[in-house]
Amino acid sequence: MSWLVFAAALGAVVIFGGSAIATKVAVSAISPLDVSIMRTVIGGFIAIPLAFALRIKLPASIQQRSLLLLSGGCGFIGFPLLFTFGVSQTTANHATMILAMLPVLTGAIAMAWDRKKPRITWWLGCTIAFAGEALLLYEPDAGNASASIAGDLLVWLSTLFASLGYVAGARLQRTGYSARGTTFWGVGLFAIMLLPVAPLVIDSTSLQSAGSYAWSGLLYQAIGVTIVAYILWYWALGTGGIARVGLFQFLQPVSGVILAWLILAENLSLIFMLASSIIMVGVVLAFRAK
Repeated sequence: MSWLVFAAALGAVVIFGGSAIATKVAVSAISPLDVSIMRTVIGGFIAIPLAFALRIKLPASIQQRSLLLLSGGCGFIGFPLLFTFGVSQTTANHATMILAMLPVLTGAIAMAWDRKKPRITWWLGCTIAFAGEALLLYEPDAGNASASIAGDLLVWLSTLFASLGYVAGARLQRTGYSARGTTFWGVGLFAIMLLPVAPLVIDSTSLQSAGSYAWSGLLYQAIGVTIVAYILWYWALGTGGIARVGLFQFLQPVSGVILAWLILAENLSLIFMLASSIIMVGVVLAFRAK
């Protein structure tokens, strides 16, 4: 693995790790609904010109188009909406550790789709990880006023949409369609679909008065996560190999928790640290079994 692949993968993981923090910053002055819509619309305005510039065409077959719609709908509509509302009701640390379950949930959906039975080790890893998640849901009772079970559950539901979108996108790539096309046209098409709805539901006055701090979080999501991180990540996967580069995913919760501590000054309670350790042990065990 060259240093360039290493840098690209590490950069993507760090950007992904800041997703919950950026959302927390954005919803400090912008409503969760406006944030979830605007991040897709802004990302689409950037993705569509890139798709044309790189001469990436839309999928040709009905099967490919169906997978593109499923991937884009889950990744750029369902996930942002639920995730943004969830983060607005919980801490960035909680959201980051719930997102740590993405590799496990993605593998579970992929195996169910392909009707494959996982190994016993995979079930053991999932059980351990879910035990950590249950402890994480208990943590708001320990006096963490900014976290809530409702917010954690919304983030949990958003990870299911994200995982389903990843699986649909992977199956689309398996048919021969490029990963860049899946990203660019996925966000682009759903940005076009949201345009007629956006003026009716978005509070333009609130957006104008939000301030640079909240807008920085929104632009981070729209440009940094949706465009830059995905380009770096897919390039690193294709160049360095999925098996090796995919292991960088385990650094995402670490970077997210560190950034939440540095930027948002969120406390790291003993229950949170214990739950995080249990989750990571379970995720690593399940991932190795896969």
